[in-house]
Amino acid sequence: MPAPRVPSVPPFDLAAAAPTLRAGTDGIWTPPTQSAPDYPDEGNAFCFQVEDRSFWFRYRNERIIETVRRFPPAGTIVDIGGGNGFVARGLRQAGFPAIVVEPGEAGAKNAAARGLAPVVCATLDDAGFLPGSLPAAGMFDVLEHLPDDLAVLTALARLLRPDGRLYLTVPADAWLWSDDDVLAGHHRRYTRGSLTRVVEAAGFALETDTYLFAPLVAPILLLRTIPSALRMRRPADVATITRELQPNDGLAERAMAWLLGLEAWWFGHVGAVPFGSSVLLVARRR
Repeated sequence: MPAPRVPSVPPFDLAAAAPTLRAGTDGIWTPPTQSAPDYPDEGNAFCFQVEDRSFWFRYRNERIIETVRRFPPAGTIVDIGGGNGFVARGLRQAGFPAIVVEPGEAGAKNAAARGLAPVVCATLDDAGFLPGSLPAAGMFDVLEHLPDDLAVLTALARLLRPDGRLYLTVPADAWLWSDDDVLAGHHRRYTRGSLTRVVEAAGFALETDTYLFAPLVAPILLLRTIPSALRMRRPADVATITRELQPNDGLAERAMAWLLGLEAWWFGHVGAVPFGSSVLLVARRR
C-alpha cells in the first residue's frame, strides 16, 4: 500500500508566534529569562550517544511518523522538550516541518548541530508563545518528567490553534516502575486510560491511542522492576543502559527486531497494540 501523501502546510513564523525570543547567530533562539529545565543536560548528552544506534529510538520514530501520516498536522509540529532533535529530524525527513523547543543547552546545541535550526532553547513557559499560535505540538517521553502534567497540557491547549493536534508518547504502567524510572526523573507511568483522562481534562479530544513495545514488557519486569523491588538492581550506568537499548548479542538483536516487526505489522494492519511499555496518543484541541 502506498504511503499517504504528506500534505503541504503553511510556513511557521517563529518570530510572530513568540515575539520575545531572540535569534542567535548559531540558529538557537532564547527568551529574555530562562528557568531551570526539569530534565538534566546529562540526560540529553547520554541520549545523543545512543539515539542513532538504538532500536528503541529508531522504532519509536517509525511509529510516530506512521501515526503522524494517519493524523497529519495542519502546520509545523513544535516538538516540546525535543532534546537533541532526534524525533524532529525524523519528522522532517518524512516531510513534516518540525522545530525543537528544548530548555537544556546541550540538547538545543545538539539539535542545531543536526541541522534543525531554528531551535528554541527555553521551557514552554519561557518561550512566550502567543495563545493560538502553535499549529501542532509533540511531547515525546516528556510528560512523565513534569510534576504537574495537567497544568502543562492545559497551558499547551491554549497555545494551540483551534483543532491543533497533539502527539504524545509516555512510559506505560505503574506496575513496571523501577529504579530506572527514578534515575530518569520520572514522576509517573501511564496507562492508555490514565493518559486519555488527563489529556481530555486539559481540553483535548482523543483521536487515537495505542500501547507500543509489547516485547519489552517481560524484560523490563524481569530485569528492572522485580530486581528493583527486591533491592537487587545494580545502579544503572551509561554502559548498562546502552547495552539494553542496543543489544550487542546478534541473536537477541535479531529476536527483538523480529518481535517488533510483528508489532509493527499489527499496528499497521489490525489497530491498537493491546499492551506494551509505552503509550502513543494523538488528540485534538477542542
